[in-house]
Parts: sequence; structure tokens; C-alpha cells
Amino acid sequence: MGFVIAKSDNSLFIFRHWNDMAYLLLYVDDIVLVTSSDQLHESIISHLRKGFPMTDLGPLNFFLGIVVTRTPSYLFLSQQKYAQDIIEHAGIGSCKSAVTPVDTQSKINADSGSQFHDPTLYRSLASALQYLTFTRPDITYAVQQVCLFMHDPRQAHYDALKCILRYIQGTIDHGLHLYPLSPTNLITYTDANLGGCPDTRRLTSGYCCFLGDNLISWSSKRQPTLSKSSAEAEYRGVANVVAEACWLRNLILELHCPL
Repeated sequence: MGFVIAKSDNSLFIFRHWNDMAYLLLYVDDIVLVTSSDQLHESIISHLRKGFPMTDLGPLNFFLGIVVTRTPSYLFLSQQKYAQDIIEHAGIGSCKSAVTPVDTQSKINADSGSQFHDPTLYRSLASALQYLTFTRPDITYAVQQVCLFMHDPRQAHYDALKCILRYIQGTIDHGLHLYPLSPTNLITYTDANLGGCPDTRRLTSGYCCFLGDNLISWSSKRQPTLSKSSAEAEYRGVANVVAEACWLRNLILELHCPL
């Protein structure tokens, strides 16, 4: 059909012919299709239907557990139902909400208290929270912290995880706003803390990337190597966000939107 597979993302296919543009994002048998015109949209759908049975569900409103709400001024991405399911799975549906997703007074370590009685539940909840960070950048650091102890969860680790769930309970309607714009600037921010991990003394670095006013990428990660100075810690954090910015820039160029 004339689509070209993107080098930056193997699940993304791009079509361009003169002024006609189309992006097709594929995950197993779920497809998001974006076209520059209704005529092109109908043509592509018609071609796809000749190849296999499919259903056109209309404007995007749900994809892989993410609910998309359209308003005249922005798109709102939310995983409210998914977040509620996690809270119910943890059995704390009636808990009081927390102001922050993490205890700001102390950091948990590998030997914090006694072992948690149900490691499978802990791993299940921590894994589920990882997917929730797709629309909730505000919990990324806290989730990264509790995921460090999935191999040997302790009671203190579960208490930290429960704090995240209590915070989500009070912010269940939060999500991600995406505004229509003609992107010209890719802006990134990064930070790192020297010796942030009390067990390994490795730094935790984080970054966020904005395309115009839209937050499109973020990360919080414990680094695999030990930094010997604050300058080295900051340099490693910058190196990570530069690599992400290069990938994003290449992806955006493949979408024919030069920065």
C-alpha cells in the first residue's frame, strides 16, 4: 500500500504521497490510524478489509487500556479504570488518600523490616503500576523505587507501594493532556542525585521531554554504575536524556515534522 516501516519504532508505519500523509501504529491486532484526509482514511480502511476481517471503531477513544477523551482544545489520556482495578486488586478500595506518592522523610532499602507474606501480590501490583506510568508521570519515581525490591519484597516495601496506591486513590482522575500544535522545539530536563540508593550508593537519574507544551517522554532510573562525584552523576543523567532526545528527534523527522 506504500507504507514504510519506521526505523525508530518497528510498530509504526508511515505513508506519504504528495500532500497525503498517514501514520499507522500496530500492536498485534490493535491499530491506530491517523490520516491527513477522510478520503485517504476510507481508502486505507478499504484496502485493509480486503486483507483480513476488521472493524473500524471510529475516532480513537480507547487503546491498550488507555482512554482517550477529546475536547476542542486538547486530548486527555487516562487509565482511571485500570488504576481503580489495581486498587481493588490490592484490597484497599476504601483506604484514605495520600498527599504524595512517596514518603519524603526516609528512603527504603533492601533490608527494611521483615519479609512480606505474599511476594506474588507485591510483584503483581508493582508490575501493574509500571504500566500505569504511561499516563501518570507523577508516580514514575515512586514506582521505580518499589520495583527495585521485587526479588525480595519486605513489609516496608509493601508499605511504600501502598502509599502509591493511596495517592492514586486521591488522584484517580489524573491523566495526560496533549495539545494541538505545530511542534518546533524539543525541550528536555534532567536531574540526578549522587548516591541516591542506600544499598548500592548508585545514583538515580530522571528526565522529561517536552514537544512544545506536550510532555511526551519521561524516566526515573537507578544507574548501573557508581558515580564518584556530583559532576559525574549529572553527566550520566545528561547522557541519558541526550540519547532519548536523539531518538525522539529521529522519530519526529520520520513523521516528516522537522524541528
